[in-house]
Formats: sequence, C-alpha cells, structure tokens
Amino acid sequence: MPFPRISIDPAQMGGVPCIRNLRIPVAMVVRLVAQGLDVDAILAEYPDLQADDVAEALRFAASAVDERTLPLTGT
Repeated sequence: MPFPRISIDPAQMGGVPCIRNLRIPVAMVVRLVAQGLDVDAILAEYPDLQADDVAEALRFAASAVDERTLPLTGT
C-alpha cells in the first residue's frame, strides 16, 4: 500500500479510511485543512496525530480524486 499511515479496516469505522487505526477519518483531517486550519492547529486539536499524518491524508485524498471513475449521482 503506498499510504502506510492510512488504514482501511472493515471492522473499524465501517471501512472508512483512517489515520493509523486511530479512528480519525482521513476525510475529517482533509475537511479541517479545507476549513483553513493549519497543521499546528490540527495537531493541537488531535494530539494523537503527527504532521506526517496530515500530509499523508492530503496525498491520499488527492490520489482518490485522481481516479478515472468518479461516483456520480443521478442524472
């Protein structure tokens, strides 16, 4: 797996991609960055995270949206 800090376990959080089995979803970390929080603010809010976790969450999200098949809702 090219993202060693990202865990996907069907028995945890319904298989949602999380940071290092911490029950901290990748999507939540990406959302915090999108809301304008910097890495230091995210780490202060979630002390179990590391700066490399935030960077990897962003790389994982970028990879996910780079997929050629995107889910579309009804047209």
